[in-house]
Amino acid sequence: MQTHPPSKLTFPLAVPPAPGSITDIAPGIRWLRLPLPYRLDHVNIYLIENADGWTALDSGLGNDTCKEAWLAALAGPLKGQPLKSLVVSHFHPDHVGLAGWLCERYGLELTMPRPEYLHSLVLQCAPADYGEDVFRPFYQRHGLSAEATEIVLSRGHEYLKRTTGVPASYHRIKHGDTVSIGDRSFQVQTGGGHALEQAMLYRPEERLFLAADQVIARISPNVSVHPMEPDLDALGIYLASLRAIRDSVAPDVLVLPGHGLPFHGLHDRVEELLTHHALRCGEIAVGCREAPLSVAEIVPVLFTRPLDAHQTGFAFGEVLAHVNHMLGRGELRLETDAGGVDRYRTV
Repeated sequence: MQTHPPSKLTFPLAVPPAPGSITDIAPGIRWLRLPLPYRLDHVNIYLIENADGWTALDSGLGNDTCKEAWLAALAGPLKGQPLKSLVVSHFHPDHVGLAGWLCERYGLELTMPRPEYLHSLVLQCAPADYGEDVFRPFYQRHGLSAEATEIVLSRGHEYLKRTTGVPASYHRIKHGDTVSIGDRSFQVQTGGGHALEQAMLYRPEERLFLAADQVIARISPNVSVHPMEPDLDALGIYLASLRAIRDSVAPDVLVLPGHGLPFHGLHDRVEELLTHHALRCGEIAVGCREAPLSVAEIVPVLFTRPLDAHQTGFAFGEVLAHVNHMLGRGELRLETDAGGVDRYRTV
């Protein structure tokens, strides 16, 4: 979801690494960017110095293009400096997609939060039509047409299948843990909303915060509700996470995000994101004031540009996250019409 570029952030590097190259972004930390076949066309990988090699934070999408980019980096700028281990922040395929391949090929141990690992296993082991008997009526109950529902289901399963799996064993990290990488130790913070229990790494001594997708400079991370947990207040969880980050991480850290450019101005960006979601809730309140609207009918209220199937699925989940949050706060009222479609009216 695009937002207005924040005015108070600063960017130490204006240009990301070129394909196949690596940039030194901080002492002992290198930045690799892998391509994605979506509107958001890249994911950032950070390499943290370890004994005679590197620990990678995240892996990239499980496709041949990302594999080739890894092979080029390891044969080029990382030649003679092998991967030692892999930390994955969360279960989304652009972050965990090559975990299985990297761990098997290079003999790596995987470190990951338990909910993120287990959800990766569910998606890895589930049949190709996982959940369709639940997903289809879920989307249609919220006003998505039968045709659009089929397109979104197809898109969603194709996206989730873009992984090489995860190893049969892993090392768990949780909020409050300390992870040692080389001669450094990082504090583990976790946050929900965008994922289940996304891991972030904080090293206060060096003012470094590896934020994964929880705080990004020029986009708002997607915060969605899915059929598996249809009443979840994902937005409330995400907003609480932002406030916790603001309270526990120093304002002058260098933020190393999962997408976009590294930046300074963490607390300013947190305020931008909090304001952004408050404005979104306000737009929904205005849209649902004169007549009740379904989630599908609210999507074009918030997203005025044309959306492809991939973007429609994300937009739908994002709208429902705001609706659930507003329902819980008593700002909307649920009304179900004669056709079984849920609509929402401003209180």
